[in-house]
Amino acid sequence: MSIPELLINDGFITATDRAKIDSYSSESGLSFIKIALTLGYISRKNYERSLNNAGIDFAQIREMEYDQAVLDKIDLSFANEHLALPLRIENGKVVTVMANPDDELFKDFIRFTYDMDPHIIIASDLDIIWLSNKLIGDKYLKSSVFELMKRDPDSSAVVTFSSAQLVFIFVLIALVAVGLVLSFKNTSIIINVIISSFFLVAIIFKLFLALVGSRFELHQAVTKEELKLVFDDELPIYTILLPVYKEDKLIKKLIWNLQAIDYPRHKLDVKLLIEEDDDKTLNAVRNLDFPAIFEVIVVPYHMPKTKPKACNYGLHFARGKYLTIYDAEDIPDTDQLKKVVSLFGKLPSEYICIQSALNYFNRNENFLTRMFTLEYSYWFDYMLPGLDTLDIPIPLGGTSNHFKLQELVDLGAWDPFNVTEDADLGVRAYAKGHKIAIINSTTYEEANNEPFNWIRQRSRWIKGYMQTYLVHMRDPAALIKKIGWKGFLGFNFFIGATPVIFLVYPLLLTFFICYIVFDLSSIRTLFPDWVLFMSIFNLMVGNILMIYINMMAVFKRRYYELILFAIANPIYWLMHSISAYKGLYQLITNPFYWEKTNHGLSKVNNPTNVVK
Repeated sequence: MSIPELLINDGFITATDRAKIDSYSSESGLSFIKIALTLGYISRKNYERSLNNAGIDFAQIREMEYDQAVLDKIDLSFANEHLALPLRIENGKVVTVMANPDDELFKDFIRFTYDMDPHIIIASDLDIIWLSNKLIGDKYLKSSVFELMKRDPDSSAVVTFSSAQLVFIFVLIALVAVGLVLSFKNTSIIINVIISSFFLVAIIFKLFLALVGSRFELHQAVTKEELKLVFDDELPIYTILLPVYKEDKLIKKLIWNLQAIDYPRHKLDVKLLIEEDDDKTLNAVRNLDFPAIFEVIVVPYHMPKTKPKACNYGLHFARGKYLTIYDAEDIPDTDQLKKVVSLFGKLPSEYICIQSALNYFNRNENFLTRMFTLEYSYWFDYMLPGLDTLDIPIPLGGTSNHFKLQELVDLGAWDPFNVTEDADLGVRAYAKGHKIAIINSTTYEEANNEPFNWIRQRSRWIKGYMQTYLVHMRDPAALIKKIGWKGFLGFNFFIGATPVIFLVYPLLLTFFICYIVFDLSSIRTLFPDWVLFMSIFNLMVGNILMIYINMMAVFKRRYYELILFAIANPIYWLMHSISAYKGLYQLITNPFYWEKTNHGLSKVNNPTNVVK
């Protein structure tokens, strides 16, 4: 009896389901069991039960012997599509592991390629995926790591500091040191004036962006009437990448979130990207007792061990016209994919990416989640629309950015050596003449509710902004030529200024405390009153403006209960400063290290009181 018949007899699928699977199999070329498992027709537990009921046990295959000459004759994509892999020749037959021994197409491939019949060993689909990616994924893996570096080395963060940048940094340090020796007071005054003035100008620029964004944030909205014109049978295949690492506790939640997406199931191409050494997450998938609408891709081990490397690897298996990324805890608006398809349909061809807003479903959990929500609200509801309106490079968020797949590949995809890969990609796309749109759709995430976990995440983000700035400022003249003076200044005051503000903030705050609280005479001796007044003025006005921006953030989403927390922004910025100095240290000592953020810590499970 065939596996489809076993599944029907055991009541795990219906005859109608089988007809649908067979139809899609002939249309797509994917095997029956591949479709049944990855489009949610059957759970892996029930698939295993059906085989056990028929007296078939899965073989343990991870440590099986293999012959590289045999493996060299099969492509990884074909092996993954059929959940099967030839391993070696033994006793005149090709030892072949298969999740579905009824797959005649794959058996014909074995006979034609090796001129021998297969000796079939039935194994779990997840073990076959793990083994096939590990044994024959090398070509895709090297492309994922080195493609951008080979194609466009000037855009790769594999080199942190260029020679010219190192010369500039050390010359600047030497000039400052000499200046301090020759005239400590005058040099200190100049440094103080430059730092405090830059701080104020950068804050004013962010306020300007927020005010522009507040007027135009909905100019690329997709209306309910436009959504009614989106018909399921006309929708393209849509790829969703789900890069996870040690997220075994969130797998069930992730599946429920995916099932809520309003998009035809057979047109979703969902890839769960699991690292080779992450058996916890793989076993969590193996033990699911309900259907999961995703395909598992195991990413072989290779440094750097980063999210962009995993996403690049997943691109080799993507089948969609459009592609997006969600994190394990993400809860996107149910109509987000349809909105994106609709907006792409009316945008000019130079638009290759649409960024959705990000916000948090656990915003009222504690002080940290409230501050995080204020920050994300002004960032995605005001700042990014402001950049979009002024036609300045947009640093993408780490999730819910929707791409035209082919154009993403043509760009070289993500930089695996950059730990804020999407911010970098946004700048690269702009420099190549592409544009990014902002859409009126939100993905809800879990705000970090634990300080040390927050610092780990934020230090990585700030380090990535430093990486992105260093990469694109290797040749400032060439960058100006690519993105123009407006884009250049916007890049410097948004990407470049962000980590600098956090680094200088505690210095200005220290001067303020020493002058006002302790009234140290040595401070007054070193700096004239006009310098101290200027520094204090810039610090106070900068903080007041940022408090005002944070207060603005609550209005669009009507989070009025958070408005008074904006006053605590100076304290929140001190946490940023700690993260910035940690990020700077890691930039020098361990630039490619991806510091893991722990998810699933929140006690809030679903978004509440969401205003759309």
